[in-house]
Amino acid sequence: MTSTLGALDPATAPATVQPAAPGRWRRAVFLVPAGVAMLAGLDAALMLLGLPAPVSTDRLPDVHGMLLVFGFVGTTIALERAVALRRPAGFAAPGLLGAGGLLLVSPAPLVLGRGVLLGGAVALVGVYVPLWRRQRDDSVLVQAFGAVLGVGALALWLGGVGVPVLLPWLMGFVVLTIGGERLELARLAMGPTAGTVLLLLSAVLVAGVTAALLWPGAGYPLLGVALLGLVGWLAFHDVARRLVRADGLARYMALCMLAGYFWLAVAGTTWALGGAATEGVRYDVVVHAVFLGFTLSMIMAHAPVILPAVLRRPLPYRPALLAPVALLHLSLVLRLWAGDALGRQSAWQVGGALNVTALLLFVATAAWCASTRSRR
Repeated sequence: MTSTLGALDPATAPATVQPAAPGRWRRAVFLVPAGVAMLAGLDAALMLLGLPAPVSTDRLPDVHGMLLVFGFVGTTIALERAVALRRPAGFAAPGLLGAGGLLLVSPAPLVLGRGVLLGGAVALVGVYVPLWRRQRDDSVLVQAFGAVLGVGALALWLGGVGVPVLLPWLMGFVVLTIGGERLELARLAMGPTAGTVLLLLSAVLVAGVTAALLWPGAGYPLLGVALLGLVGWLAFHDVARRLVRADGLARYMALCMLAGYFWLAVAGTTWALGGAATEGVRYDVVVHAVFLGFTLSMIMAHAPVILPAVLRRPLPYRPALLAPVALLHLSLVLRLWAGDALGRQSAWQVGGALNVTALLLFVATAAWCASTRSRR
């Protein structure tokens, strides 16, 4: 497999890895700016909720989404891909994306941060070229589609297009990257034609993203239908649907993935039935269904496999990892249903604050799991 995770299905992977290999600390350096971007993005989230925040600047709310999508998630994705490539040049992608995230929160001109992020996204596309040459696999093409959408989003942002208009592009970046990873990891369960089908579904999604920008009236419903088709196919064919009845790590990861597919379907339904969502309640629903409900669920699901594969440090499963997962999804219900759908401002704020708490609790719990393992 092209991925560092290729030998491991995340729903059945053991919680141990080989002893730490040289270079793990050099790899960990790339996660520092990702962590800074995550904390800055969460700080901005509190400001947007109208709640007290540790740091208050005029810039943070404006770069909130890009910090989390590219500074945090994008850097993490690029680091995993660079490790899979096993070439020093591949680390330009996480390096530039991390640096771009730091520039967004610094006093430097905003255009500089945007430009560096764009350079990191272009470098990420470049990483997929040798990965494709190494093994001509449909999963790599699906992930490359996602990276190209990431480049498009950042190029349009650099050109002055607003983030709400770019939401479909940002969604496509994370959804196709994760969808390609799921194909790579669970190919046997998905069947021999899975690669071709997912590639076609991904092409339709890319067409929907483009149509939403050029012809919003017809494009957004098309995008919603395309997203529903993609997530429906993934949820039906993913091994998680069967392993949810298992125990331990397998059940934990399956629960996270199925919950993520549910929230992605919520976003697709919102677009399919209501069209464009660039402000107000529907925008809040789509943004947080995609980037909290889906993306963060997938991060939580794969962390026990991804982090050991990238950093060569074990992250064993502990039942305590279920606590932040439960808090995340309960807080999303509170925020999106009681807050957005029923119009209760207090529920929206409390749910948003608990969203932030869930992510911080997950980081703390994962660190505790790793530390207890190392002491043993």
